[in-house]
Amino acid sequence: MAEDNALLHPIVMETVSAPTNIACIKYWGKASVEYNTPINSSVSVTLDQADLRAVTTAAASKQFIEDRLWLNGEEEKGASNSKRFRACVDGVKALAQDKQDERGNIIKREEWKDLKIHISSYNTFPTAAGLASSAAGYAALVAALAELMNAKEEYEGQLTTIARQGSGSACRSLDGGFVAWRMGSAENNWKNSLAQQVADEKHWPELRALILVVSDAKKDTSSTAGMSTSVATSKLLKFRATEIVPERMEAIEKAYLGKDFSSFGQLTMADSNQFHATCLDTYPPIFYMNDVSRSIISLVHVYNNWAKEVRAAYTFDAGPNAVIYTLDEYCVEIAALMLHFYPETGDQYVNNVDFYTQVKAFKIKSDLLEEANKTGRAPNAGDVKMIYYTKAGPGPQKLSVEEANLDPKTGLNTYVPSP
Repeated sequence: MAEDNALLHPIVMETVSAPTNIACIKYWGKASVEYNTPINSSVSVTLDQADLRAVTTAAASKQFIEDRLWLNGEEEKGASNSKRFRACVDGVKALAQDKQDERGNIIKREEWKDLKIHISSYNTFPTAAGLASSAAGYAALVAALAELMNAKEEYEGQLTTIARQGSGSACRSLDGGFVAWRMGSAENNWKNSLAQQVADEKHWPELRALILVVSDAKKDTSSTAGMSTSVATSKLLKFRATEIVPERMEAIEKAYLGKDFSSFGQLTMADSNQFHATCLDTYPPIFYMNDVSRSIISLVHVYNNWAKEVRAAYTFDAGPNAVIYTLDEYCVEIAALMLHFYPETGDQYVNNVDFYTQVKAFKIKSDLLEEANKTGRAPNAGDVKMIYYTKAGPGPQKLSVEEANLDPKTGLNTYVPSP
């Protein structure tokens, strides 16, 4: 019966991967909850998808009787009726065109509005731990739906306006390289609150990122709840949004385009510190960083002071995990310093084997180690769970049929998480 149904009502599907992004100038606080728009602009680096990505399969068929969603192998009951999910699905449906897949199955433009959708998505990194997993997830959702429905934008950046209704920072993951989210204005339902690529992933090939996973647990205060409380109670947040961020946006875009790491790094660290200061200025205060996070900050400053220039720049999103931006020529040295104070906890402690080998073989200069020891940090395995070595990367990528998370005959989830 299932095979007969599949022949009568074929399943059309597409699979896409999307990257995470880590903001250098942070977005915190909503101007419009309804449209999920920010009180200030922001800009981020899109990270390479070799290890950090969301993979999403979207499928449609007349045989489906309801919208269904699976996340990391588990069905999310009722999730398909959530405001965020519906905004993405219905937003892309409004842009849908005629679609013909590789097998010759055709769906007409006018048919999309009545078709039910199945979605299966998984992340290759900790969800809800402050690593922008929702950005990758919603970017992958919108990109997969757009591919599935052969969606065509009515104006440049329109798909990013749909993605931001799922998760604000998701709009920045629809492009590679260095991507700005322009805050926009309330006219025309915030249609100009969208993402724009400042520079592609090939612009600054020497740029690297080290991600130190301090915790892979779900954070105590969600970003949505934290933003709401900050907007309601923090006067510092309002000042930051109107007086500080506009100048920083202009300066950091200039620094990135000019490959000026000193300026880029100082702006990135200053904005991270100010973001977390607004969290402390919130009432009651919000604590996203912990003692391990703060010890990483101290070591980065020691390293830069020792080098007599800015060679490393930390940033922390809404969580304790550190992202350290640096350049290729200094990356092994910085990683070796971090490995000394946050020793390995297993063979897969660093995601890249070749890089890990270089780091373990590197001898830290004695005077640097002497200065670092003055921070009071003692080496302790387990404080950092894993280190990712990565770089800037492209936006969403279309994947093969073999990489799909849904069964092409039934439309049901096939993804099973690794033990």
